[in-house]
Amino acid sequence: MPSSIPYDPSLALANVVPLAKLAILEEIAGIQAPVDAAEENLNSAILTLRSLDLTSVEMSNLGISTTEEFNKARQEAEQKVLQAATTVVKGRLEAYPKIAELKAKLATINESLESPVDYNKTEIKKMPLSADSLKMDAQYFSFDEEKEYATTTLNKLNSFVSGATSFLGTERSAQVAIAATLQTSQQHQLHNTQGTLVITVSCTHKDAVLLAPFVLDVDKAIRVWNEMFHDDQIPRDKVSDMQKIAQQSPDQKPKQMYILSGATYGSSFVGMVHILRTESTSAIQTMISTAASLQAQMETGSWFASMKGGFGVDETFATDAKNLLSSQQISSHISIITVGSIPSIKSNEIAIGVKEFADFDPSKMMAKLATFANATTTDQDSVKAAAERARTGGQMLQIRRSEIESVMSGLGQVDDGKNKILDINSLMTAFEDYVQKALAGNIGAPITYYLKPIDKLQLAQMWVAKYFPGKYLTPSGDDNPPPPPPPKTLSTSSPLPSPASPVPNSSSLPALANGVTSHL
Repeated sequence: MPSSIPYDPSLALANVVPLAKLAILEEIAGIQAPVDAAEENLNSAILTLRSLDLTSVEMSNLGISTTEEFNKARQEAEQKVLQAATTVVKGRLEAYPKIAELKAKLATINESLESPVDYNKTEIKKMPLSADSLKMDAQYFSFDEEKEYATTTLNKLNSFVSGATSFLGTERSAQVAIAATLQTSQQHQLHNTQGTLVITVSCTHKDAVLLAPFVLDVDKAIRVWNEMFHDDQIPRDKVSDMQKIAQQSPDQKPKQMYILSGATYGSSFVGMVHILRTESTSAIQTMISTAASLQAQMETGSWFASMKGGFGVDETFATDAKNLLSSQQISSHISIITVGSIPSIKSNEIAIGVKEFADFDPSKMMAKLATFANATTTDQDSVKAAAERARTGGQMLQIRRSEIESVMSGLGQVDDGKNKILDINSLMTAFEDYVQKALAGNIGAPITYYLKPIDKLQLAQMWVAKYFPGKYLTPSGDDNPPPPPPPKTLSTSSPLPSPASPVPNSSSLPALANGVTSHL
């Protein structure tokens, strides 16, 4: 993925450029360039491999079989993807520690000298000197898994009940064991939602911003110079000292201060979001037999149930227990780095809730136990034949009712409120807003700097031109036109002055061509 544009807030338009920070930004850009080039190479290799796969599918649809040479070319494409990916990983591991070390030297809060630019006379213009471009890389991963299963048998309980009721016979003992184990049911529900989205965008914008006309306030510029270069001051208390400086020949490598007079702009968007949501619910309903007394009372209980026309043991030998554990875990990690634009960040609401028993009411639980008890109640008849018929019918009904009523209670949702979080939708909203602002313009950070060098000789000449207009032929260090010469008073006793002002000799001031400084 392309890296973010290196930028420092101290490099503002019309400010005096701190060359040390500009050198750091250039060094960061130089380190990032091989990594960005390797990632472009990887994307090209992946695109080539995808294209070969699509071509192979299209040929298969046309009934054309691929040749051995084609398959060999695809294997070579796979190797190039692997090599390019390895190069990217190695490049990142080598580059990112160096970039982090350099960025640590760039402070967010900076101290800068006041700009010597005359803002009252300087104008800011936009000109389409560059070009619009966009480079985007997006990776998206989504995973949604839901598991729900139930167990309705417990081997230990089954074997225990079967052994305790073996005197009833094999068939009836098995029926009793099944009826008991049906009361022990466990349900598990697990829902995982995982999503990861990474978007990186790097843009250049066509509009360049220039200071035109570029006008300096020479007095402010001299103050800034004296503050920057304590060992090479420009004195302003004596005119003769200023004239001496203005008459000096230009050095081959003079000291210079640089003013940011223009720039072309770019912007970048780097965003990553990872959302993990896990919901887990475990519901258990158990009809736990009283193990301590069951074995001793099983025979007696079975006799009473048989005499009443029931089957197995009475429900009063057991208790209805419900256990439920429901939990929800949400983790969100989002990171957005933009340079040249501030996109809109929007949060989204996420519901927080757990599971509960939908029929977990004590009165309903007592009604259910009463239903169990009433299911085994039959009219008592003193006639032995009627008792036999009642017992036989009761046994048949009891088996059926055990199968129907031994079910789990439903689960309902408990709404525990809503929280606002940043998720994948937030990242997409920010990205769309960034694109809209990029299309509209008026965004960006400097990626190409136009520097205006100003040296000591230029400042002295501009000072002389300001305070002695028309007296000397002095070049201008900015776009400000030279002031007109002061008007002369005419005397009737003296002859008229010549139309041309006298030109100073060659030893007074350097020629015009020697003092002209072009924009970088």
